[in-house]
Amino acid sequence: MRMRLAAFAACIVAFVVAWPATAADPVVPRPTLTLDDAFARVADSHPQLRLFGARGDVLAAERDRAALRPALVAGATVENAFGSGEASGLQGAELSLTLASVLERGGKLDARRVLAQSRIDALAVERETRRLDLLAEVARRYLAAVAAQQQREIAQLDIAQRQRTVAGARHRLQAGASPESVVLTAQAALARAELDRARAEQRLIAARHHLAALWGQREPDFDVVARDPLQLPAIGDFSALSELIGNTPELAQFADEQRIREARLQLARSSSTADLDWQVGVRRLQSTDDFGLIGSVSMPLGSRSRAQPEIRIAEAELASLEIEREAKGLALYSTLAEAHGRYRVAQIEVQRLRSDVLPKLGQAEAAAERAYRSGAISYLEWAQLQSERTNARKQQLETALDAQRALIEIQRLTGQPLLAAPSTTPVLKDTP
Repeated sequence: MRMRLAAFAACIVAFVVAWPATAADPVVPRPTLTLDDAFARVADSHPQLRLFGARGDVLAAERDRAALRPALVAGATVENAFGSGEASGLQGAELSLTLASVLERGGKLDARRVLAQSRIDALAVERETRRLDLLAEVARRYLAAVAAQQQREIAQLDIAQRQRTVAGARHRLQAGASPESVVLTAQAALARAELDRARAEQRLIAARHHLAALWGQREPDFDVVARDPLQLPAIGDFSALSELIGNTPELAQFADEQRIREARLQLARSSSTADLDWQVGVRRLQSTDDFGLIGSVSMPLGSRSRAQPEIRIAEAELASLEIEREAKGLALYSTLAEAHGRYRVAQIEVQRLRSDVLPKLGQAEAAAERAYRSGAISYLEWAQLQSERTNARKQQLETALDAQRALIEIQRLTGQPLLAAPSTTPVLKDTP
């Protein structure tokens, strides 16, 4: 009776596993998307980058406005009109036509031009900083999709292991050397491995949607290129990489910001020199029907004292910029040190797992399979070795992914190009 139930359960498991491959419609392969392709799509279409074009137009218009001189003001004045006595009506009215403006002093026009132009110059560095941040985010999301692919591959290898275990347990059950509970336990382990594969497939779907969202694609119609995250390239020493921090756009922004604050300081200082309001014109004298020239000049008093608060503010902002740059440099240096250390540690761990741990576990698992089939060890010993081997593969993958994330951060901090590592080598090569 037990043998009949075991055979029936085996048929059900085989049918469930095989049915999707035979009943489903043929799968049309989707086009592949490389990391460089993803970079290009984001660079061409991401709104945060396109926004800089509109901001450039705004700053260009502000520069043109800053270059304008004070407007000329035309005026007309009527005096001694519509009064009483001799001033009644327009008999004694006097008409004056004037032209007035402001004579700017202290270099205000040049200061405004320099400030507007420095803001335009800083926009390019700001855009490059944002571009690097977006490319780093693209690389992280692409790596998440690659990770899901590799997790699915590990789950598939684990399924193959568990299927051999089920077959071995069933063989021993039929021979009367093992209870039915062992077969059921092996089938449960197989189901758990299949669950891991299904979970990895869902992660891959979510990662593809998350990646495509960066360029506004709602339904991703691509597959990411299969890459080997275990291939970790050699990187330079920390001292060499730390020297590159000075060239990163995040610190280059401080040079542009310094020019902006210096221009603001110059504009504030120019306010201490008072402008001259001038006016010239001609007046018609009604009583004699003659014409005369008129003119006036005025200047506000106390301009220097009123400009001092603005000057002190601009000087304090300029002085604080160096402190801000120093703090930012220390933060970047610390982040680079942490990322560099993570990468080197992960690099060593991945290599040792590949060269020492996984090959030995593969040999041990193969030996355990032979021993189990011959009745030398129990099912639990073989299953434990299978779990150890799968866990070691997962550990190796997670460590490699952490190294890849650290590498992305290193590239972002140093301003180096974010490129896909060309590799078609399979990830899992620990089978003896």
